[in-house]
Amino acid sequence: MDIAYIPSPDNGVWHIGAVPLRGYAFCILAGIFVAIWLGGRRWEARGGKRTTVTDIAIWAVPFGLVGGRLYHVITTYEPYFGKDGNWVDAFKIWEGGLGIWGAIALGAVGAWIGCRLRGIPLPAYADAVAPGIALAQALGRWGNWFNQELYGRETTLPWALKITRADGERVPGLYHPTFLYESLWCVGVALVVIWADRRFKMGHGRAFALYVALYCAGRGWIEYLRIDEAHEPFLGIRLNVWTSIVVFVLAVVYMILSARMRPGREAVVEPERGADAKAAAETGGKDDGDDGDDESVVLTKGDDADEEAAGSEDGDDAPEGKDAAEGDDSPAENEGADAASKS
Repeated sequence: MDIAYIPSPDNGVWHIGAVPLRGYAFCILAGIFVAIWLGGRRWEARGGKRTTVTDIAIWAVPFGLVGGRLYHVITTYEPYFGKDGNWVDAFKIWEGGLGIWGAIALGAVGAWIGCRLRGIPLPAYADAVAPGIALAQALGRWGNWFNQELYGRETTLPWALKITRADGERVPGLYHPTFLYESLWCVGVALVVIWADRRFKMGHGRAFALYVALYCAGRGWIEYLRIDEAHEPFLGIRLNVWTSIVVFVLAVVYMILSARMRPGREAVVEPERGADAKAAAETGGKDDGDDGDDESVVLTKGDDADEEAAGSEDGDDAPEGKDAAEGDDSPAENEGADAASKS
């Protein structure tokens, strides 16, 4: 007799008339909403406009959904293009099957397009939305609970999962609820990234890289517990485990090199829409000078801000160094004073 376990829903789809309401889709949509809401708050705190996150999400979300589905279909092609497979099912995204690696990769392409249109540097935007993406994954994993998929090995733990099919048939045994493990892990990742970003003022994409590294670390051991079908291309290790290892290493290397090459956090001041956005996108992400100060204006607002930033960075029209500050009788300073008095 089972003392304690997590039950599975008897049904993951409800109908209002002829309109189906799917638990999987609801979890994905809830995750997207939370990611945009939190990302907007963090972007606004960085100096941007909260609505900009929504503007860019219009590009990032569809790209991410397509990328996630493509990764799943390519790496698990048998149900769609294998023997007795049906290629039409590849388009049935509501039945489950989104690969996070493809979603992040192609979603980043969509975000890059949106950032270019708004004149915003992609690394700064990625830092702002990173914790929200982790929370979106945490919510999205509950969609696997509704679909009764992605569970782990058999276990006798009190939080084991009992699988009940849509027809009411129960799968014998109790299993690790790997969807729950990953959901809780992603919540922890979001909290750690928020803390680290506040504590160390991470910039230039390092907060996003930290999210990627932490997620990969968790995905590796969670994937080890799963028993669903997956490719084992090398040394009997699942493809997603190898992907986690490679992406983890890349994320850590990026954080190290980025911290050395571009220390500190860039400040963000959004340009107005239009021509200024295009100009800012071409010059965005540049620091003030060569000393790696913590704050550097990477975007400007309007023509006046452009001229001020250029003057402070290049020093063409401003006094330089100690001589400019103390040289009361210097010809350059006298000429500047005469010009100021005439204007």
